[in-house]
Amino acid sequence: MPQPPYGQAPEATRTSMSPLLTVTGDTLVAVDFGPRTRSEGRRPPGPYRRLFAHRGARAFTIGNLIARLPMGMFSVSAVVMIAGSRGSYALAGAVTATGLAATALVAPWTARLVDRYGQARVAVPATLFAALGSLALLLCVRYDAPTWTLFAAYAATASTPNTGGMSRARWAHLLKGDAESLHTANSFEQAADELCFMLGPVLAAFLCGTFFPEAGTLVGVVLLVTGVLAFAAQRSTEPPPRGCTADANDTNVKSPLRAPGMPSLLTVCLAMGAVFGSTEVVTLAFADAQGHRTAAGAVLALQAAGSCAAGLWFGRLRLSGPPEYRYPWCIAAMTTLLTLPLLAASLTGSLLLLSAALLIAGMATAPTMITNMSLVQQRTPDGRLNEGMTLAVTALLGGIACGSAVGGWMVEHLSPTAGYGVPVTAAAAALVIALAAMP
Repeated sequence: MPQPPYGQAPEATRTSMSPLLTVTGDTLVAVDFGPRTRSEGRRPPGPYRRLFAHRGARAFTIGNLIARLPMGMFSVSAVVMIAGSRGSYALAGAVTATGLAATALVAPWTARLVDRYGQARVAVPATLFAALGSLALLLCVRYDAPTWTLFAAYAATASTPNTGGMSRARWAHLLKGDAESLHTANSFEQAADELCFMLGPVLAAFLCGTFFPEAGTLVGVVLLVTGVLAFAAQRSTEPPPRGCTADANDTNVKSPLRAPGMPSLLTVCLAMGAVFGSTEVVTLAFADAQGHRTAAGAVLALQAAGSCAAGLWFGRLRLSGPPEYRYPWCIAAMTTLLTLPLLAASLTGSLLLLSAALLIAGMATAPTMITNMSLVQQRTPDGRLNEGMTLAVTALLGGIACGSAVGGWMVEHLSPTAGYGVPVTAAAAALVIALAAMP
């Protein structure tokens, strides 16, 4: 058989899909001229990329995030406006507390209408009414209206729909039957909550301090209305209203309050809200006692940042087993980590170490709330998902109010350091309730 010329590979080896072999000096060189595909070496898409690959998901999420950001702005803006013009933080606190109480009464009713008649049909007019309430409060403060008008105007903002609940309801409709993707969606939504409540107060304080006291409320109203209109315009991902699929007066549809397991979940939400409310008040008092009052917002933002990061990480996990058994473990981890701020405050008195302790403690918040909301979704009767999740949010708000009151009492009568025992106690109570409710 004749040999090929020096430096040339045998003919049989040189096919269109085979590498070209040649010799350079004493080295054999292989050159592959085969076609390349863009997918070679590419990692499969992560859970969040797969999540937002669904048609319409990005559009409704952007609108919802714009609408959700003001939720952390309005109360801070109201306090700045009222305290600045009337010189009374007590009055400002009473007005915002009245709005919170009104929200606890009105929000579940609004959510029930959303479930029955559809998100776009109810959320848009409810948002416009709430926006008018915020603008009325601004005008009452600006033009020195009687004190009672402040309470009435802020109470009108209670019609603001639960934008986070509506977004979760869309994911549940879009990902029906895909438990793994729904877990990722719930994790993203919880991380978004933490991010909005972290950035909202900071943005409000910046606007009110840099421009004029009413700037935070004005920007919040614009963001809320714009976001809800953009969100409601995405009709392709909107869950079908119950009124279109069943008789609106169907008495066989259970109230979420009477669904099995829901009362215990809502009670846990109440205790969890007490954790958040007391931590905020006690941290503000601790930073003030250390002479760093202006740093309190940044310290609390670190706790929210830890929760946000943990929520995104938790969404990437492939979890096994029912969430009922995972839930107490999450609360137990939260209870354990909440002892870190107490230890940092009592043993060192250092605001820097307290900040690190709150950052770590916050990492247990999102996994606990994600699991909680997953259980709420599972146990809420069909057709009343917005109402069920709004009840959970209402319980959280009630707990925040109670926790703020108890934390403030501890700070005033004992010390800010002792106040950090309140969130630990509230978390321990939530753990006992969750364990007692286990099947």
